[in-house]
Amino acid sequence: IETIEAKIQKTEKGLKTGDKKIKDEYASYLDLKKHLESGRLAKYFINEYKKSHSPDDYKHLHELNLLTDKHVLYVANVDDKNIGGNEYSKIVQEIAQKEGEEAIVLSVGIESEISQLEPDEKAEFLNELGIEEPGLDKLIHTAYHLLGLKTFFTAGEKEVHAWTFVQGTKAPQAAGIIHTDFEHGFIRAEIMSYDDLIKLGSEAAVKEKGLMRVEGKEYEVKDGDVVYFRFNV
Repeated sequence: IETIEAKIQKTEKGLKTGDKKIKDEYASYLDLKKHLESGRLAKYFINEYKKSHSPDDYKHLHELNLLTDKHVLYVANVDDKNIGGNEYSKIVQEIAQKEGEEAIVLSVGIESEISQLEPDEKAEFLNELGIEEPGLDKLIHTAYHLLGLKTFFTAGEKEVHAWTFVQGTKAPQAAGIIHTDFEHGFIRAEIMSYDDLIKLGSEAAVKEKGLMRVEGKEYEVKDGDVVYFRFNV
């Protein structure tokens, strides 16, 4: 509430200009303050506000960076005999669903055992338990999904690097994640998919199949893209 009160005071100074955008933002801050004072989370107000406003007209609310505007990932820890969940984890999942959030079920005890196994043993252990992936992997995947995060790769002869980006990021901005010079001097991006590279075994094989493509500044980078950025310094 202190954050929104400070924003209200600051915005009041601009009301004298008669700017409609400032007036609308000021009114939204007052409404949000009332909402918070009633004991409700900021995200509920902002989600409703977004239904009747464009992204440019509601981004100022997200820019407040209020704690209760953040996503919540619920993690239900169950015992080894209930890795599929129990009556209590179902309650947690129902709460998450009502709030438009995510919930996962895992067993810390089993995760501890998995962390000590070799890859082959791990696969066999997971198969015996009837689960597709370790809880830690599920936690990471769910968190990425909740935050709208994806991964692209850059690869050379000596190393492969994974880079995290926000869904909807275009090629020049993705290049800028590696280095600002890449973004400023961006020319094009040469791209192949991770799945194609793994399936065919080499970059040469991907090119031979015609699956390497060239993309420009408007290309939105996809999850699993393997990218070579061409740029001028």
